[in-house]
Amino acid sequence: MTDGPRQRGSAAPSTSEDAAADTGNAAGQSSVALKKEIGLVSACGIIVGNIIGSGIFVSPKGVLENASSVGLALIVWIVTGVITAIGALCYAELGVTIPKSGGDYSYVKDIFGGLAGFLRLWIAVLVIYPTNQAVIALTFSNYVLQPLFPTCFPPESGLRLLAAICLLLLTWVNCASVRWATRVQDVFTAGKLLALILIIIMGIVQICKGRNHMSLYPANAFEPFQDYDVGLIALAFLQGSFAYGGWNFLNYVTEELVDPYVNLPRAIFISIPLVTFVYVFANIAYVTAMSPQELLASNAVAVTFGEKLLGVMSWIMPISVALSTFGGVNGSLFTSSRLFFAGAREGHLPSLLAMIHVKRCTPIPALLFTCISTLLMLCTSDMYTLINYVGFINYLFYGVTVAGQIVLRVKQPDMHRPIKISLVWPVIYLLFWAFLLIFSLYSEPVVCGIGLAIMLTGVPVYFLGVYWDNKPQCFNTFVDKMTYLGQKFCVVVYPMEDEKKNEESAEEIELKEQSVPLSAEDEQTPKSADC
Repeated sequence: MTDGPRQRGSAAPSTSEDAAADTGNAAGQSSVALKKEIGLVSACGIIVGNIIGSGIFVSPKGVLENASSVGLALIVWIVTGVITAIGALCYAELGVTIPKSGGDYSYVKDIFGGLAGFLRLWIAVLVIYPTNQAVIALTFSNYVLQPLFPTCFPPESGLRLLAAICLLLLTWVNCASVRWATRVQDVFTAGKLLALILIIIMGIVQICKGRNHMSLYPANAFEPFQDYDVGLIALAFLQGSFAYGGWNFLNYVTEELVDPYVNLPRAIFISIPLVTFVYVFANIAYVTAMSPQELLASNAVAVTFGEKLLGVMSWIMPISVALSTFGGVNGSLFTSSRLFFAGAREGHLPSLLAMIHVKRCTPIPALLFTCISTLLMLCTSDMYTLINYVGFINYLFYGVTVAGQIVLRVKQPDMHRPIKISLVWPVIYLLFWAFLLIFSLYSEPVVCGIGLAIMLTGVPVYFLGVYWDNKPQCFNTFVDKMTYLGQKFCVVVYPMEDEKKNEESAEEIELKEQSVPLSAEDEQTPKSADC
């Protein structure tokens, strides 16, 4: 596994760096490190909270519109859920085999080399996370402000201002404490699940009353409201796959998991089936109150559903969407900042982003960088266009990562793998992935081509910023000074996990040496009760 020629700290040390090191030593000796504070419940909250955003409440119609019938749409939701579970199994093996934060970026970098990893990081930094977070924050502000403007759309400036306040508030929470951030995630994930359970229960009540739409009966479920088309069905699977986006986010925070070898796979095994169940039965519930045509005509399906069945309590649905998106912003900030933290630690981003607060042990520079880049996206009007361009690239790297699992098995068959799944599963995932990828290229070649071009702009950046080791001394001095100023401003230092691991290893060796008897006589000597 290659790592690229340049590592963190390759520049010549300077006075600023020495001073920063002294600051770190004074701040807390070897106690400054990422804390393992994410338990199983919080891990499930991260996965479920990031997958279930506003889509299932607002616009689950993308799958139905392209599937052409209710029955086929439900099959698409089930199949894409199964494929997502298979991909998550592959990531579970990679996550415990390469137990580093950063998710697919770390895996691609370690398996395929520095350039491939950097391109994954580049597209995430440049477009994917800033645009996604900006869109989720705007959706939150839209549902909060809509009741104040019942006869018209909320003003654009007001939407962007409230979205910015949401981002700043959640960034502060994440900077203050990992525990606070995970508690926020747990609470809002529970809230959105309760709202969806309410929808499902109301759908079950409708079915028991015999008021469900005719399209739910087996004899009518596959009657198309438009002609079946292979291309549209493939697009329905693509829409379904995107709806499950976020299933890999827990891998970004592996180093902060309590007992990751146990909790990472457990969280995946709990969360993906739960989300699949919720998606399938929420869609069934929607059809009990609306015909397929009404569902396709609605701009906010859950709100329309609530207006039909909840009466005076219909306000619950828009509030649920707002809470769901608020939790989605928090989860995205939490995980994306760890991706940037991991990239900086590998020398692919400025080293300041690899530092954590001396007391709070949170990656404050990475969080601020994530927040600022998202706020900049709020100032543009091309967010949705950019998402369309790079959505293809994001999905491309899912397949590259799973293919890396097979490559790693071939290159290092004897590598320690706490979890080892059959290679049949990554092959199944890659076949499905290749089908969707080829169809995407065929149906939207211009959009996919622009996405590839955006990604490839990272190649010269990699060779100039990472691969080129002998940069001018004045440039290195400038970077060192800016890093030092950033450290003083944020009160951050490099985490000490490497040194701690070395100390722990030395202690383990010492204990093993102490436990080995010096002679047969020592071995036979009875031990005291204190031993």
